[in-house]
Amino acid sequence: MNLQRIAERGQGLETPPKSLKIRRGLRGLAAVMGIGALALLPVASASATTTAAADRPTLKVALTGDIDSLNPFLAVLSSGTSIMRFQYEPLVQFSAATNDMVPGMADSWSTSPDGKAWTFKLPADAKWSDGEAITSADVKWTFDAVMEQDALKMANGSLVENFVSVEAPDDTTVVINLKSAQAPNPGTEFPIVPEHVWAALPDAAAFDNAADTVGSGPYIIKKYDKTSGVQLVTNENYRLGAAKVAGVTYVPYKNGDAAVQALKTGEIDIVSGLTPAQYEALQSVAGISTNAGEGRRYSAVAINPGAKDVTGADLGDGNPVLRDKTVRQAIVRAIDNETIVEKVKQGLGSTATGEIPMTYPLYHWKATAEELKLSFDPAAANKMLDDAGYAKGPDGIRVDKDGKKISLRLMGRSTDPTHQQMADFIKPWLKDIGIDITVSMKSPAQVNDESVLGQYDLYFTGWGIGPDPDFQLSINQCSSRPNADGTGATSESNWCDPEFDKLYTAQHAELDQAKRSELVIAAQKLVYEGAANNVMYYGKALEAYRSDRFTGFVTQPTENGVIMDQSGPWGLHSATPVAADAQNQDNGSNGTIWWIVGGVVVVGAIVTVLMRRKSANSDEQE
Repeated sequence: MNLQRIAERGQGLETPPKSLKIRRGLRGLAAVMGIGALALLPVASASATTTAAADRPTLKVALTGDIDSLNPFLAVLSSGTSIMRFQYEPLVQFSAATNDMVPGMADSWSTSPDGKAWTFKLPADAKWSDGEAITSADVKWTFDAVMEQDALKMANGSLVENFVSVEAPDDTTVVINLKSAQAPNPGTEFPIVPEHVWAALPDAAAFDNAADTVGSGPYIIKKYDKTSGVQLVTNENYRLGAAKVAGVTYVPYKNGDAAVQALKTGEIDIVSGLTPAQYEALQSVAGISTNAGEGRRYSAVAINPGAKDVTGADLGDGNPVLRDKTVRQAIVRAIDNETIVEKVKQGLGSTATGEIPMTYPLYHWKATAEELKLSFDPAAANKMLDDAGYAKGPDGIRVDKDGKKISLRLMGRSTDPTHQQMADFIKPWLKDIGIDITVSMKSPAQVNDESVLGQYDLYFTGWGIGPDPDFQLSINQCSSRPNADGTGATSESNWCDPEFDKLYTAQHAELDQAKRSELVIAAQKLVYEGAANNVMYYGKALEAYRSDRFTGFVTQPTENGVIMDQSGPWGLHSATPVAADAQNQDNGSNGTIWWIVGGVVVVGAIVTVLMRRKSANSDEQE
């Protein structure tokens, strides 16, 4: 829905098994890193020394967008949700290597024969960052809080719509009871918080969660303010081992150009969301490596369909002419997505069909030219408007049914240069079909606020899609529209179609993979035809980092993957200081572990080996 609002959720396996149990420890770690079912047996272990946290360097990351919230119940913008991924784990998450499900807070899970009860087992020795034990009571409290309090539904409310109850029969067991069987695993992508912290708050929805926090992930928020950014420190109790850095600091910059300059001077260590021009300029800078990951994100122009709140009352100030689907479809037909990819993205992306990118082939809509009825054709767009009775005036601008000129506002983010570049193309294209456009670039916070409240005609938006499409589809439901003040549920583009709701419900419950894929694609077709969200392209994720300082970044997925924009914490948790990496290579006895992997003796810490291999893959990408 919002410009930076990124759906970072994934909802599990496409067809959940009746029983799935994955061992924590070596097998769990092997699954996370993509080794599969290889036998992992320790042969001998040299005494390893652990570097004190104070002696480790801090990884500095560029922050160019506004943070809406660091409260995991409220955070929806990518800048906030990406940080939450490092602090709070779900019960089940997605592997770095292939996006398959792997242990999160739970190390095993199973379903009842009817698919309505899911049982998750927690390890007995897991701890929060403050040393308190992680128990099933934490999980139950988290889910119950969202189920019972409307004020906490903004980020994840749609994920519990099918829940009946959550039980904690003992400290290590969680049972989620559902109204009906569902395809998505209910334990994925729902951040679990510590009950002993959150239950003591007078108002969880008002908690800023900005200092001395407690979590279970690899990094924990130490402090945050808008001037100095977000300081995260390493969680020494993290289940997959403490990070090799002291922490991660998100350093705020006004725009991408300032962040790129800071990367060049060494003020920061990694930056993502680069423009093609920035990306190409950094490829020749000594000490810096670039990565163009296969995108899991789409970029779009949202078109206000006549925004309404959850009660059906009008919301915002969108131009009434856009309530006519014909007008919205004509606008879509007037925008040349191929030119946007070629000229603005400089070929670093692909023109889009539906909302699910090509990186998820099970759900991607591989549309034929005949199916893309709203593809670029200004002559057809003009005819559509002529036939609908929107006549052009003497100045070439059409008038609506009340005789008013059709003049629309196009809003973009001032921190993203590509928004202005796209606007420079779109404005004359829409003038060619008789629609006047006024362009305004605003701060990310303004774009967020105004889009939530329906105070727009057109605006640039984008969403990152998780491995399972359920969440992304869920925010197109009529029930996902917000309250009048913008609180409550999150809607992608304030579009509502009862036929879509039926398709969403059907795919949510469909356990047959082929049938579910068909339903998901059918739902995408309805969104396409509704023309409230014109998905233009799937862009490459362009990143750069100081390879003279840090190495070992794990990408997701392994092949052509990304470091920063992940459905998990793997990218920054794997960051390895170059000096430490060199020391490990020079001194094989320091922390070296011998393993038998599938019958072959392998020397070296298995995680380090994998990280180095993946780092090399990253460096070689164009």
